[in-house]
Amino acid sequence: MIEQIYTYFTIENVFLWLNLGVLPFWIVLMFFPQSKICKILIASIFPIFIFSIIYLYLIYILFSNDYNFLENFNLYLGIDHLLNLLSNSSFTILFWTHFLSINLFCGGWVVKDSVKYDIPKFLIIFSLILIYLIGPIGLFLYWVIKIFFAKKISLYD
Repeated sequence: MIEQIYTYFTIENVFLWLNLGVLPFWIVLMFFPQSKICKILIASIFPIFIFSIIYLYLIYILFSNDYNFLENFNLYLGIDHLLNLLSNSSFTILFWTHFLSINLFCGGWVVKDSVKYDIPKFLIIFSLILIYLIGPIGLFLYWVIKIFFAKKISLYD
């Protein structure tokens, strides 16, 4: 049974399913931010649980293929080391899973926070698109929008 899963869910297939699987979450975040589906499926532990299972599966695959996890720490040694790591598909899929999960978490937080401050949906859609594509800029845009609705500037929340 495990061998069948292993042969189907190759790194390339996991990459494909990650990219396709995250899109429904983002569509719900953008177009149905106040729905019960959004609260239950996206702004909860559910996506974190799914990404954790995928990440553990990837670690299992890489561990069984004798991947050297200690080399991952070379990314802190300089840009050349990071580029070298990104040329390895095993590291890249771990990095991509990490990237998608953090961005989705940020998008879920923005939606929950925007509901708290009654920010109209049409104002946060652009922020969510930017968070999906280029995370920090989308978060900054949301922070600027939030200032006008919260009527205060807060460096932390």
